[in-house]
Amino acid sequence: MPTGNEPTIEVDVVEIDGIAVEPRTVGAEQKKRVNFDWSAWQGRVMRLNTRWWPLWLVVGFIVLSVTVIFGLCIAVLLIAWRMIKVTIDGLVSLINPSSRSHR
Repeated sequence: MPTGNEPTIEVDVVEIDGIAVEPRTVGAEQKKRVNFDWSAWQGRVMRLNTRWWPLWLVVGFIVLSVTVIFGLCIAVLLIAWRMIKVTIDGLVSLINPSSRSHR
């Protein structure tokens, strides 16, 4: 009866049906990756795969949300800065009135 803790045996395949099998070298696989032809992707980048449209929809929604939130934060800061600037200018004009207000 097998106990479930049997040792794993690793072997190299030397021959299958009388045909010698060449071992894969690590360098050959890395060399194959370096010579990848990127020109084949030129037209594919412009078209989205229909299987991935839910992912692109979610990513697009997230990007749109972050952009809108960032824009609203900038707008709030600009409006607050203008309000503070007008308030300070008003207080300064009370202390040091200009010559135009006397005319």
